[in-house]
Amino acid sequence: MTNKACILSISGPDLLESEAALFAEYKPWGVILMGRSCISKDQIRKCVDDIWTAVGREILIFIDQEGGRVARLKSPEWPIFPRGEVYGQLYDRDPELGLESIWLGHRLIAHELASMGIHADCAPICDLPQPGAHDVIGDRAYGTDPDKVGLLARAALRGLEDGNVAGVIKHIPGHGRSMADSHLELPRVTAGDNELASDFAAFVHVNDAAMAMTAHISYDAFDAERAATVSPLMIQEVIRRRIGFDGLLMTDDLGMKALGGTLTDRADASIAAGCDVLLHCSGFLKNADDILAEMTEVAEAAPVLDGKSLARAEAAERSAQRGQDFDVDAGWTRFRELVPNVGAMHF
Repeated sequence: MTNKACILSISGPDLLESEAALFAEYKPWGVILMGRSCISKDQIRKCVDDIWTAVGREILIFIDQEGGRVARLKSPEWPIFPRGEVYGQLYDRDPELGLESIWLGHRLIAHELASMGIHADCAPICDLPQPGAHDVIGDRAYGTDPDKVGLLARAALRGLEDGNVAGVIKHIPGHGRSMADSHLELPRVTAGDNELASDFAAFVHVNDAAMAMTAHISYDAFDAERAATVSPLMIQEVIRRRIGFDGLLMTDDLGMKALGGTLTDRADASIAAGCDVLLHCSGFLKNADDILAEMTEVAEAAPVLDGKSLARAEAAERSAQRGQDFDVDAGWTRFRELVPNVGAMHF
């Protein structure tokens, strides 16, 4: 594998010639599909095939499909899946049924994704929301107890992998205390080490996950000057050693305003801090030429995957090849028994 350590996006529902040329030259390790690229099942299948042709191999295609308000695949073309809070509430009533429901929900998501060539989902989240914090996490979370959240996240990961989709736990080491939206500014968490220990504990339950996404947040107790994404201390001491995560670590979107400097500056700092792969979504842009320019800057800054990062990337790809036989119709019947309002718009 001679891919660049980056996950890029495309500007619309079809791969443009200029984007295909970029992918052919730089060979990104992955591509993420944003909402602007998701119109229909047939359209996505063709788009994925075009991306694979441009890169020269079947790279991982990523998407954000948590359920609830974070879902790139929209009704009526695709089913609506519950927000994370719904699984947590069911778990509170009956832990066994809660775990069954989240496995089923993510197994059914995996069925939808894999049928279109999408084999990586930026889910589940392990963040623990706190009273008064910004709603950027909110009802996306499974709850506030780290053991409960960790168990539910593990079941979600297993559901995805059983359907040939690799999950990405996020936002390590924890986004729930954020008082601001990191899409717009750098949140600063002032909680002490003892308080943060519970946030970290949720991630310990899934520290053997194949992939994780960083939090663009600074933590005063460890490194008040830098977001975790660009902090060697946060990555090496907290994420790698204390939480014990040794899988592929990708940045959250480098285009988010929480990080300062140019995209090249952000990319260099992220790799230097210990991230394996750079993620860039161009979520703030509309113009295809502007998106291409940003993608080119990130691709040029990204190193070629090698060493431990390459080994982690290869392990992540293997985690998307562990599918088990599954009766989809029976799965939907059981899921609707567990979550009676499944498909309702309020999810």
